[in-house]
Parts: sequence; C-alpha cells; structure tokens
Amino acid sequence: MRSFARTFVGNLVLFTVFGVAGPILLICGALGVTDAGEGERGVPLAFLLVGLGFTLAILVSAFLFTRRHHPVITDRDRVSTAHQWDDDTLAMWTPRARIPIQGGRLATAEVREAALVSYGDDWEATYQSYGDLDPDEPKPRIRLRLRVQPDGGEPFESTHTWRVPSLCLAAVTAGRLVAVVHPDIPEEFGIDWPRSALLSGARTCRLLGLDGRHVELTGRPDLLLELWRITGTGTGTAGRITMDGDTIDLRRVEPAVATQLQNLVERAAGGWPAPEPVPDGQARWVVDHLPAEKGAFGGVDRRWARHGGHLVCGRFLELRGTKTFQYAGPVLETVLRVFPADGTDPIDLGKKLTVPMAYLALLHRTKQLVVRVGPDRRSYEIDWARTTLAVGASPAVVIGPDGRRFDLTGRFDALLAIMRLLVANRVSVSGNVLDLRDRRPSAVAAQVMDVVRARPDRNSHLDFPVP
Repeated sequence: MRSFARTFVGNLVLFTVFGVAGPILLICGALGVTDAGEGERGVPLAFLLVGLGFTLAILVSAFLFTRRHHPVITDRDRVSTAHQWDDDTLAMWTPRARIPIQGGRLATAEVREAALVSYGDDWEATYQSYGDLDPDEPKPRIRLRLRVQPDGGEPFESTHTWRVPSLCLAAVTAGRLVAVVHPDIPEEFGIDWPRSALLSGARTCRLLGLDGRHVELTGRPDLLLELWRITGTGTGTAGRITMDGDTIDLRRVEPAVATQLQNLVERAAGGWPAPEPVPDGQARWVVDHLPAEKGAFGGVDRRWARHGGHLVCGRFLELRGTKTFQYAGPVLETVLRVFPADGTDPIDLGKKLTVPMAYLALLHRTKQLVVRVGPDRRSYEIDWARTTLAVGASPAVVIGPDGRRFDLTGRFDALLAIMRLLVANRVSVSGNVLDLRDRRPSAVAAQVMDVVRARPDRNSHLDFPVP
C-alpha cells in the first residue's frame, strides 16, 4: 500500500518539473534582494514574490491532485449511513439514456455473441475529462449478435458494432439488453443502455407497495419491462417517478400509476421463478480483453503484514458516473462497505476511484471486493489484482501437494480465505496459480487444502464457464 506521503512527493516532483519557472524566479529573486543595494531591490523583490506565489501554487496543486487521485481510503472518507443500504444493495447512476428511437417500443434482446472490436487506440493511462458524462471516446466498441424479441412481433437477429458505456458492460456479459424498436419498422432498433444495466441485475431494483411490502424486481426481466412500460422509468428521473436509490415507493407515486404498479408487487410476492440464464455465456465473455490488472493471489509487503496489515471483504453500495476517465476504466464516485475481520460493524466509505472495466462487466453477479487494511486499521485500499481473481474475472487454480489441480474460479469466500492465509504467512504469489508443491507456500498447504475441500461458497457461482 503506497503511502500518501510517497505519492505526494512523486507528484510534487512532477509538478515542479512542469512549473520550474516558479522556483527559478524564487531563487533569482532571493539572490537579487540579497545582493542589491538599498534602492535597487524593486525588481528582485517582484521576482521573489512571483516566484513564491508560483512555488506555493505547485505545493497546493500537488497536494490536491494527490488527495483526489490517491487510491488509499482513510477514516476521513467515512460517510453517514443515512440511506441504510442493505448489504446486497447496489444503487448505480449511469449516464442519462440517449433515446435511440422516439416513440419506439421496449423489447428484450438476447446477446448471442460478443466480441471486442477496439478500445483505447489513442489512450494513455492519464486522467482525461470531458464535458459530457457519456462521451464516445472512452467507450469500448463491441460487436454483438442479437436476437431481438419485439412485443407481439416475430423475433429477428441482428449483428452490429455498438459503443457500450463502461457502466453498462454487465448487460453484455449477462446477455440481456433492452431494445427500443421502431413502431413501424421492427428491424430498426436501438439499445437503451441504462435500462439494460438495470435489466441485467447489476443495479438493485425494489418496489415498496401500497401495503408496505418490499418486493424484489432485480433479475426479473418480465416485471422490469412492464414497470418501464407503465412508468417510463429507467435510471434517474422520468415523469413523476424518481428512482434515486434502489427502491420505488408506490406511496409517493400518482394514485393511478401506483394502482397499476401494485399488480407488480402482487406478482413479485407470488414467488414466480426468475427466467433461466441466457445460454452460450462463453460466447459473450469479453472480460479477458477489457482493461484491468491481471488476477493474482497477490504479493505481500512484509513490513505491512508484520505490523498487522491484512485483507478483508468489501462491497460497493453506490456507483455514480463522473466526467473523468482513465484507460483502465471510468473514475466513479463510489460508496463501499468494508467488513472488518473482527466482526464489528461494517464501515461505509466514500471515494472517487478508477474502477476497471473488466470488473464492471461482472456487476450483474458480484459487487464484492478484496480490500487491504493498513496496520493502523484506519486506511484501506482496493486490491484490484486480488479482486480480479476472487470475483472470477480470471481463472483461479490451486495445485495440491500431490499434483492435483483444483479450479476455484468464482469462489470468492474460499479465495479470500486462502489470500488471508498467504498474507499471514508472508507468502507472495504473483500469478493466478497457487502451487502448493513449491517450498514457500508449503507451510500453509494443509490449511489451504482444508479451504479447497470445503463446500462451495453460498451464492457463489459463475453464470458460465470462464474461458
């Protein structure tokens, strides 16, 4: 975990190089004031003051830049729990939908195949800001073969290359999109990406009925489509329905609309089974080609581990788009919940973070994170290499002492337990394969095998096999 001080010093050197005129003026002015006579100090004094101003500006700019972009989260980033989110909630604010076809009708579109065409040809790793929350430049271009099912019409297939907003990538991996079909020409359609992200289950959606019952619409494409047809609600505000969290309260909706939506409450409460996952998931797996750190069991800083540094589970509660992007992914306003290892109450923290696209593509089935905790237990940092492995974005393999291979891909709890064992014993494993026949991890081989042989994690599964 790189310290704030080291990051600040590095940025200070960089800012000083770009603003070198300030220190030069400061030095020249100081020397001039020292050497000048009584009536000749006017110009050197001006140089001194200008140089001092530039130098202070460098210090302030470097500090603010470091504070804004440093990935370490501290207790100063704590947020109130006014929303009282449940642990299984994610409220996500995607860019406002660009209506693809005025007056079009909503329909579902199954993703049969997906292939990354291009991304980041002219990009660098630096932060880039735009005047729009939804610019085309940072969007990956993905070729999709879709089967569109118009309401009351004949299904048809279409193959086209689309620019997919990074916050909506999970819709492609999940395999269900929301199409807006032309009322007169069914073969002409567009994709409503924000609604697609909600349809995929990446964002939580609930209804609070007129009778006070909470019902879950997450993962129910049939009910979500009917909800939108009644209200026109996607993400954000539409009409008089506001979805600024994860729940629509029917008691705050116009009575005529609330009556129609109460029918959805009754149907959802009836326990209808959710639709089966869309088949051929491997054909949609573009995660390997999206930017992210390579998955790994992780390196261990011995000093950090020796002084009490450890790993815990975290989870995103909120994601909100900004106008800033980096090559790895968008810079998002996030709220994450950290679950301390000692079982005390979880901690909610808010921070602007760059979230890798490969992780965003899996939001429909996981919001979990591997978080590094500092020895002071007051600083936290998302470990993206370990997270990539733990959430199933890359394969995870353990080779037993007898040479047998065990595939742990997608078993978050088991992988986190193994990572904790490695940290406690200060064993670094830079890749996604843990070979217990090696000398270094042999001390924890028995404990790791106990974890491997345990039952699979509850609710831990892959929608499809990882290539």
